[in-house]
Amino acid sequence: MARKRVYVAYTGGTVGMRGNPGARAPAPGYLTERIRELPELGADEMPEVTVRAYDPLLDSANMAPENWLEIARDLQARYDDHDGFVVLHGTDTMAYTASALPFMLEGLAKPVVITGSQIPLCEVRNDARENLIAALLIAGNHAIPEVTVLFGNRLMRGCRTKKIDASGLDAFASPNFPPLAVLGSRIDVRRDRVREIPAETKLTVHEVGGPVVGALRLFPGMTPRFLENALSAPIQGLVLETFGVGNGPARNADFLRVLREATDRGVVVVGTTQCWRGEVDFESYATGQALGEAGVTGGGDMTAEAALAKLHYLLGRKLEPAQVRHEVRRNLVGELTPSATDAPILPSEGLRDAEGRVVAGP
Repeated sequence: MARKRVYVAYTGGTVGMRGNPGARAPAPGYLTERIRELPELGADEMPEVTVRAYDPLLDSANMAPENWLEIARDLQARYDDHDGFVVLHGTDTMAYTASALPFMLEGLAKPVVITGSQIPLCEVRNDARENLIAALLIAGNHAIPEVTVLFGNRLMRGCRTKKIDASGLDAFASPNFPPLAVLGSRIDVRRDRVREIPAETKLTVHEVGGPVVGALRLFPGMTPRFLENALSAPIQGLVLETFGVGNGPARNADFLRVLREATDRGVVVVGTTQCWRGEVDFESYATGQALGEAGVTGGGDMTAEAALAKLHYLLGRKLEPAQVRHEVRRNLVGELTPSATDAPILPSEGLRDAEGRVVAGP
């Protein structure tokens, strides 16, 4: 059998850095050479690997939506010639990239595995080698048509992940959705959790980065003026990280007024929970009902990272605010768990942008 072909997009991050701790930086050319030297690549089950190092290499703290688009377009350009893809990425904003790419890569029918490390490959003791080898094996040998994050011994749906540890080797988790695969003595893929290969297999890239989108975490004592500044023009969408199951300062009339004025003028405010696990339900408490009545849209059990990416995607398609709010509540790419209280799923033909043109869903 011909070996599968896997394309590795090295965007930067700790995995390929060199130097002493405290002064590490991405090193052009270094990681590509080290990958080619890996003896594991000669094993029968390993794919044929092509590596491209981005220029410039980025610490992921410097990542922005335009970099998500660069990655998406790169994968699209290599799509027909490869069976799977690995994106090597810094850990700090990996969850944001992993949340954005599923919305951007419509029709994805091949595995895209995002990984990195907490210790660079140049160190004697590191997690880079194991993560990289496992990512290559999965991308080359397992039909998982999703954007995933591989870290430690778990393969997780990308748009469900969060970074939970600044320095530990089990740095990522998927709080509200179980892993797609667990890596032990063998790779155990849970097929019942993997999304089906789409009937339409043409890969289409949706652009992001145009809309002005932000995020704000509620804290005790937040003033209406503080919130008003966050919601001032040109903001189009805001992820509001609420307390508990979607609660906020319901006794502060000015706070609620600021929210209502913003949502009335078309700003889409999506409520997520600050908790590590769980979902927003505005019906549970009066303090949550007040936010809902002020126009905040419940984000279910989406992570804040996924909600931000989803707003970029939906607002970038130039939908009316009411349509964006409706789509926020729908499960589009596995980013949230549908519930009985969700709005009914409408056919994509019913979605139109501000100019009346039909907009197809992902």
